[in-house]
Amino acid sequence: MRRNRRVKILATLGPASDKKETIAELFRAGADLFRINMSHSDHAMLGSLVAQIRAIERETGRPIGIVVDLQGPKHRIGTFTEGRIEVKPGDRITFDSDPAPGTRQRVRLPHPEILRALKPGHRILIDDGRVRLKARKCSPEAVQAEVVVGSVLSDRKGLSLPDTEISVSAMTDKDRRDLEAAIANEVDWVALSFVQRPDDLAEVRKIARGRVGVMAKIEKPQAVERLAEIIDLADAIMIARGDLGVEMPLEAVPGIQKQITRACRRTGKPVVVATQMLESMIAAPIPTRAEVSDVATAVYEGADAIMLSAESAAGKFPIEAVATMNSIAEHVERDPNYRGIITAQRPEPEPTGADAISLAARQIAETLNLAAIICYTASGATGLRAARERPAKPIIALSPVDRTARRLALVWGLHCVVTEDARDLDDMVDRACRIAVDEDFAGPGDRVIISAGVPLRTPGSTNMLRIAYVASDGRSGI
Repeated sequence: MRRNRRVKILATLGPASDKKETIAELFRAGADLFRINMSHSDHAMLGSLVAQIRAIERETGRPIGIVVDLQGPKHRIGTFTEGRIEVKPGDRITFDSDPAPGTRQRVRLPHPEILRALKPGHRILIDDGRVRLKARKCSPEAVQAEVVVGSVLSDRKGLSLPDTEISVSAMTDKDRRDLEAAIANEVDWVALSFVQRPDDLAEVRKIARGRVGVMAKIEKPQAVERLAEIIDLADAIMIARGDLGVEMPLEAVPGIQKQITRACRRTGKPVVVATQMLESMIAAPIPTRAEVSDVATAVYEGADAIMLSAESAAGKFPIEAVATMNSIAEHVERDPNYRGIITAQRPEPEPTGADAISLAARQIAETLNLAAIICYTASGATGLRAARERPAKPIIALSPVDRTARRLALVWGLHCVVTEDARDLDDMVDRACRIAVDEDFAGPGDRVIISAGVPLRTPGSTNMLRIAYVASDGRSGI
């Protein structure tokens, strides 16, 4: 199955899409990877969903990526005597550790680390920013805050702190158990929530030990401030625009999205644009015009993947949402302006052999109008560098490692195929030509360019380019 677009689609699974038949329909409609949100899944559900996805993978013969999204710390206020209170601008309310039900004057904040971290002037956002306060008097035992934007406060509403760096791990005990379960189920990516600093990635990487790709979710201002360091340590980035839009001015989010997308393109790290892309399709069979433009913008920017959340997990029209996103992406990539925009944003190659080979492969393929660029990649590194070039020609990533092909399903433009390792150089070229024909990228008389490392089976040794002619029997003619 060949997609008619380069950007990938990541669809979240949930009550509306947790049956094998529906997952298969989502895949046929355009989903390249599936996300399992551990905020709403237990380990039994995780195992069941992974098994169903792998069964579809075997039936279709296509590698399918799986992303497990760890919940992260959830900061919430306590309860109220009457379940809720109404607050108005200018009101004062104290946050403390007293477990007694809250009143109009005070409420419990069961997070001592937050009480210790808050400083006068820091903003406190509750219920996705519907209630906004500013800290006035702070101590490790209690914080008095003034209401800036009022509304209704009710039991256990979530709390965000855009100005405060909290000295706790991004991983909870639940996250550690979920991470171990994800690794045991051989998923391909884990997405880490509540990332504030590069150190937050250290623990998950220590546990993962390379067995799963680590995706950092950028959803806090502190992460944006240290973006370069976080990108350096992560294997991929997710732009979690929902939480980001709560903790930062809404008008700043589009610019931050572009900043993150371009930073990831420079480093060759995959980037996912997420949250509310087709939000209205939770309840309606068609999106708004603004949502279509939002999806299109991410595609024009060269994002590796675009994500559906509640639209595919809990909405009334999960299949239609994926099909709509697929249609938008295909149309954008056919736009005559698309190639010019992608090319204008192309980063300079880094001074490495892999980047020099990838640059040369792109230039040769485009200059000679070759049918495809084919790269052999065991670890995935060669595929990532080939995609970083955003070539106009298709990229086929061949790997003898199932896990590598599945992980690369996230990456822009890579059509991944699991194949046996080549015996020698001639077998490698013949195999590449046959697969290009079988996967409908080339026909007899076409030419392809192949990149690989010599000697074969040496990770990180990409050092060879070869132009091959596809003969009438599908083998190499040169």
